[in-house]
Amino acid sequence: MDLDAVRTFVAVAGTGRFHQAADELGITQQAVSKRIAALEKDLGVQLLTRTPRGARPTIDGQAFLPHARALLRAEERAVASVRPGRRALRVDVIGSRLAPSTLLRAFHRAHPGTDLDVVHLFDAAQAVAALHSGTIDATFRAAPAPGTRLPDGIRAVRVHDEPHQLLVGPRHALAGATEVTPYELIGHRIWIPGIVPGTEWGAYYDDLAAAFGLTIESTGPNFGIEDLLDVVADTPKLASLVGAGTRLVWPDGHGLRRIPVVGPTPVYPHALLWRDDNPHPALTALREHLLRTLADAEVADPAGSGAVWAPEWAV
Repeated sequence: MDLDAVRTFVAVAGTGRFHQAADELGITQQAVSKRIAALEKDLGVQLLTRTPRGARPTIDGQAFLPHARALLRAEERAVASVRPGRRALRVDVIGSRLAPSTLLRAFHRAHPGTDLDVVHLFDAAQAVAALHSGTIDATFRAAPAPGTRLPDGIRAVRVHDEPHQLLVGPRHALAGATEVTPYELIGHRIWIPGIVPGTEWGAYYDDLAAAFGLTIESTGPNFGIEDLLDVVADTPKLASLVGAGTRLVWPDGHGLRRIPVVGPTPVYPHALLWRDDNPHPALTALREHLLRTLADAEVADPAGSGAVWAPEWAV
């Protein structure tokens, strides 16, 4: 359906005059008449009738008018949805409990007028494909994973190093420690369900295990974070690793502890990825906000060495 013709019909119905509608639309009165005639031909009905006092909708015109207005409103929404500066900034974060969500919430608190559309994609490959196609504006990921490269036009800047903590139950051998080194974890079973081979987090934990000789298991189904908390609390032989920015809440009786890992501190390297030809003004504001706060987010090793570990492939 020709939306210009629909817009013209709505203008004539609103003003009651062909010449007033022409002035409103910035076209000639003859063009108004031609658009109305074409729309009536497409619909197979007469929409307007001329009277000594001007033009008014017929019965069919009255029935069509609210739908015509709805079509024009839909057109406005459709245009706004893809117009930078008017549509929401679409940002991918790997999970609502994890550090990238916290970073994004802090940005929104600093820029409360910015509309955000938050999505959760599976892994870096899917997120980069979505960036490349324009489905999203930005993503927080550890990238590029080993053996991969970012497509031309995709930019990546490391914005946050998230330190890891050891999560243990009250009967675990390390439950009384105030801090542990990665080497003190050798021989202990570390359980992280949900690690998927080929993902960026899978590559991270593979490299972490290899670097320090750790035993990191992902066996069994992943029933979610609540199940992991239950198992670690009840099983003295199992521990887990969690990011310091991961939000966890457990029942009082669990007695779980989050123990800093130091000397060096393993950090998960969160980067912001985006297309360098994306003109959305909120994307620029997001990048500037993250870079301003990057220094405050740097990891301080509690042992005082200042040493951190991250995989060599991370940006």
